[in-house]
Amino acid sequence: MDDLKNVLIVKLSAIGDVIHALPVSYAIKETFPAAKVTWVVEPPAFDLLKMNPCVDKIILFQKKEFKTFSGFVKKFFPFKQEIQSENYDAVLDLQGLFKSAAIAFFAKSNIKLGICNMREGSDKVSKPVVGENFQGHIVQRYLDTARAIGCKVTEIKFPLQVPEVEQKKAAAILQHAGFREGNEYAVLAVGANWANKRWTVENFSALSDWLYDQKIIPVMIGGGDVDFGRAGEIESLTEIPPLNLVGKTNLMQLTSIIQNAKFVVGGDTGPVHLAAGLKVKTIMLMGPTDANRNGPFGQIENAIEVDRDCKGCWKRTCPKNEDCLEKISLDQVQEKILQEL
Repeated sequence: MDDLKNVLIVKLSAIGDVIHALPVSYAIKETFPAAKVTWVVEPPAFDLLKMNPCVDKIILFQKKEFKTFSGFVKKFFPFKQEIQSENYDAVLDLQGLFKSAAIAFFAKSNIKLGICNMREGSDKVSKPVVGENFQGHIVQRYLDTARAIGCKVTEIKFPLQVPEVEQKKAAAILQHAGFREGNEYAVLAVGANWANKRWTVENFSALSDWLYDQKIIPVMIGGGDVDFGRAGEIESLTEIPPLNLVGKTNLMQLTSIIQNAKFVVGGDTGPVHLAAGLKVKTIMLMGPTDANRNGPFGQIENAIEVDRDCKGCWKRTCPKNEDCLEKISLDQVQEKILQEL
C-alpha cells in the first residue's frame, strides 16, 4: 500500500502475546509516521499499550462483561459503535481466534489480514498472511502482516516508555523490599500460567542462594495465588530469602524493575518475554513450548530447552504427569548466567 492513514490492530491477550505484537505498531509508524494506530486489547495488557508511544488510541475489550446475556445486551452496541466510528485502511487480526474475528468483522475496512495460523474460523473474516517467517518466531510472524501492508521493517523495536512517576514508584517498592542502591539484582519470574512452564521451587531457591554468593540480589516477581504460594516456598527453602515483589507491582512498575535488572530468569511467560523485548539479558527455561517460535526474541541462544523427546509438545498439562522442567538443572542455568556475565 502506498499510504496508510488509519490502522486497526486486534491483539487482545495474553500479556506475553501482546508483547510479541508490539513491534507491529513500531513498524507501521516507521514506514507511515502520520498513520493513526488504534489497538483493541483486554484489561490485563492495557498498561503495555499505555506505555507504547506508537499507539494513538486504545479500545478496551471487556470480555468478562460480554459473558452474561444482560452484559452482552448492555455492552455490545456501544462497543460496536466505537469500532465502527472510523474507516480503517487496514485491519490486522493478530489474535486469530473467534473473539478477535468478531471484532475484525465489524470494523470498516476493505483490507483485513491475519496471522498465518488462524483458528476458530477467524480466517473467514481476515486473510491469513503466510509470509517468509510462517515457521519462524512469533514476533516475525506478526511482522509479516505488517510487511503485507507495505511496512519496511528495517528495525524490530518493542516501543515501551515507562512514565517517570511509575519509575520512581518501582524504585521505592524495591527499596521497601530491602534493596539498596549500588547493588545489582536479577529478576526471577517464579510462575507461569501453565504448570509445566514452571521451574521447580527447589531449583529457584538454590539459584537464589547462589546469586547472593555472586553478589547479585535475587528479586522474585509474579502475580496471583499460585505465584504467591511458590514465592513463599522458595523463601522457606533459602538460606537468605530473596526479595519478594510477587503481587506488589503493576505492569508499568514491573517493566521498570525488569529494565534495570542485570538479567532475568524464568519460564515461557509474559514478564520474561518483556525482558527480552527490553533487551535485558534473558534466560528462558522451556519445555512444552519451543524456542524457535517462543524463545526470548533476539537472544534465542539464551533459551534452555529441556532434554526430553517430547519437548515442544504444546500441551498445557503433561499427559505423562511429569514435572516438565525438572530436568533443567541448576548447573545448566548457572553456566548460562556465567556466560552472560
